[in-house]
Amino acid sequence: MTIAAQDITQAARRVPLVMRCGALGDMVLLTVLLTQLCERFGKPVDVIASGAWCEPLLAGHPAMGRLLMVRSRRTPYWLSRDQQVLVAALRARGAGPTWFCDRGEGRALLARAGIPDDYVIDSTHYPFLSGENFADRYLRLGALTPAAFGGLLPAAAPGGVRAAHLVVLPQARAELDAWLARRAITAPWMVFHPGSRHVARRRLRARSGAAKYWPEERWAEVVRAVRPHRPEQAIVFSGTQAEASLNEDIMRRAGVGNLHNAAGDLPITRMLALLERAASLIAVDTGPAHAAAALSCPTVALFGHIDPWLYRPGGATTPAATVTGTLDGKPNILGIQPREVIEAWLALTHARVDSVKSVNA
Repeated sequence: MTIAAQDITQAARRVPLVMRCGALGDMVLLTVLLTQLCERFGKPVDVIASGAWCEPLLAGHPAMGRLLMVRSRRTPYWLSRDQQVLVAALRARGAGPTWFCDRGEGRALLARAGIPDDYVIDSTHYPFLSGENFADRYLRLGALTPAAFGGLLPAAAPGGVRAAHLVVLPQARAELDAWLARRAITAPWMVFHPGSRHVARRRLRARSGAAKYWPEERWAEVVRAVRPHRPEQAIVFSGTQAEASLNEDIMRRAGVGNLHNAAGDLPITRMLALLERAASLIAVDTGPAHAAAALSCPTVALFGHIDPWLYRPGGATTPAATVTGTLDGKPNILGIQPREVIEAWLALTHARVDSVKSVNA
């Protein structure tokens, strides 16, 4: 056996590595790939990501190994201390089977770390298949073997879980209980998430110019419609602090009671615990919708120009419904009418109630 062959055999035994520097929803969907690779290799997966929220989002996940962070992949390498630290850490861990799930940015960091091209499954080399959901795409990529390791890696089991999965830690549940008491919110509750980073970034500009913006009066109409169906449920509005005023405008227009604006008061762990126990969520297509669906919360998501099947909340088999609209013949969230959202929510939650009743019968 040559030294090169010995090196490859040793590399094949290393913990698999995944690089994905995405938004919150992207990282929720990534758990489909992490779970598959963990089952395939019999060990948790190391992940390169960005965003301080990644650690609390993925904490406790059984497929999650070591988390390696990089803040910016666009900064020149010689100016970026965190890129240099990442490369040093990758060199120290050693090259092994690697899945690169970003676009082009960041690929050079793997090369700098001494990970050969034929150790890497690069997602950019594999076009999307027609009608493919993101969960199925990850299962397809996770079943591939980097060229250098032919015959050395275990095969992926057929099938695979087509839904993302998140873990809520016990301390997060306890902290949520204390927060609910402070807020005088009692179970049961449902959650509305009408904002997005696109709306938040508008600042003093009109919200109507933002992608994923759905008018306040339409949200208010949905709130007024769901209230008589679930009069016992509190309605919690989530979002960042920059989305608080949007929530307040909707709540004022809705004119019903037991509404709570929690924008800016839901760090990741608290948000996950809140969604885990929520009766349902109605939201635009954004990270919390993916998180809710991954936690088995019935989720209705409003989509604009994004493919609602490809980015279906939490994957292919979660308790989720998507609503789309068109405007001037093109996909547009402004083409969605409140009755369509209400009908989707009723169908989803009534089915959920029926399934629970049948289980308990």
